[in-house]
Amino acid sequence: MKSIYWLAFLIILFSSCSTQSSKKENEKLPNFVVVFIDDMGYGDVGCYGATGYTTPNLDKMAAGGMRFTNFYAAQPVCSASRAGLLTGCYPNRIGFSGALSPHSKVGINPDETTIAELLKSKGYATGIFGKWHLGHLQKFLPLQNGFDEYVGIPYSNDMWPLDDVGNPLPEGHRRRTFPELPIMVGNEVGERVTSLQDQDKLTTLYTEKAVNFINRHAGEPFFLYLPHSMGHVPLGVSDKFRGKSQQGKYGDVMMEIDWSVGEIEKALENNGIADNTVFIFTTDNGPWLNYGNHAGSAGGLREGKTTSWDGGQRVPFIVKWPGKIPPGTICNKLACAIDILPSFAQISGADLPKNKIDGTSIVELWKGNTDAEPRETILFYYGKNNLNAVRKGNWKLVLPHTWASYNTRPGKDGRGGPRANMKVEEPELYNMMRDPGEQYNVIEWNPEKAAELMEIVEAARAELGDLNVGLETGSGSREIGRSE
Repeated sequence: MKSIYWLAFLIILFSSCSTQSSKKENEKLPNFVVVFIDDMGYGDVGCYGATGYTTPNLDKMAAGGMRFTNFYAAQPVCSASRAGLLTGCYPNRIGFSGALSPHSKVGINPDETTIAELLKSKGYATGIFGKWHLGHLQKFLPLQNGFDEYVGIPYSNDMWPLDDVGNPLPEGHRRRTFPELPIMVGNEVGERVTSLQDQDKLTTLYTEKAVNFINRHAGEPFFLYLPHSMGHVPLGVSDKFRGKSQQGKYGDVMMEIDWSVGEIEKALENNGIADNTVFIFTTDNGPWLNYGNHAGSAGGLREGKTTSWDGGQRVPFIVKWPGKIPPGTICNKLACAIDILPSFAQISGADLPKNKIDGTSIVELWKGNTDAEPRETILFYYGKNNLNAVRKGNWKLVLPHTWASYNTRPGKDGRGGPRANMKVEEPELYNMMRDPGEQYNVIEWNPEKAAELMEIVEAARAELGDLNVGLETGSGSREIGRSE
């Protein structure tokens, strides 16, 4: 009988030790926070040169962490960019292009692994508060793709039956068939955004939900994804910041975004977990420049959103991880939003997805290793599956393609201006160190460099395709998710 009691005691002791060990293991795992802004340009943060308003919280974040100067979104448009961030893949590899609409029957394929699914395998709590845009049908929504909680809109905030300043659209306009904008709570519609005034509450709503999530999960590892709807038109801003900037409504919106970052930082500090949190701030693509003073700034880079020039894809990126990332540092190395997933995998010890990804861990850069070169190249895909450019080091080869240029009359007060159809006829080469504005084609003087980059182009075409040369897919292309 004594032996039975002794055996029971050992089992309980072992179980207790195992539980405590597991708990301690979880306590060591850092939290991850990603704040993801919509249509914010390279020049829209104070420490990146913004004028007409201040961003003290973001500037403080950069002073306490690392700011990148050559960081790129996965593509220069909404759905594709978000697909790249959350899966670590070039969006065209997994069938994503453009911006999905409320009538789309496609979305993220369940065979793809999101950051949320990857971190849940390590016991993380996961929450998203904001814009999703990877498919609005239930099988494509966040709760079916690794997130425990979701409050936000399923697509862009201009996908409703009103224009970009809140007026009813005329009969026959394609957006007249769109429903009123839903705010989802989990898989259900919680309420509808029916007016421009309703949009004013979105930034504060997402922020309050995010702070509440932090407060509830401060005792366990968590992944918080905060993809703001702003500053996508139509712009909405709360009374806290309306009229506060010298740059008009867009500046007001940026000030509220900065406030949101400050609220997240305060929640982390109040819960005593700021030092154990990897905190990232970045944006999905460059500014939508034809919206005039309702648009941001590309900071001197060429063009903006929906183009493969650097104004469309080079974006602000700030990362803070106290005690791990040297404070006040600047990284000039190449990096991309698709590198976030493998970086989180390395830090958390999670296994990488079973399907091939394109991202690479940039943790060594975060640690301040100036000799590290984790990423040599960036591929610039856009449209259905068009390879428009490739960058290696300081050189960018722009391939023949068409684009809609902003080099024309701008819009005003949220009313979009026209864009001019343009075409690159022959390959062009730019030295991004000397010419970040991509103004001077130097291919004539550097044919050997152009040939070197063309080898990367041919390899990319074979694996991922390129419709510019008639290749719809490549050997590594995968299907987007489809509704039955």
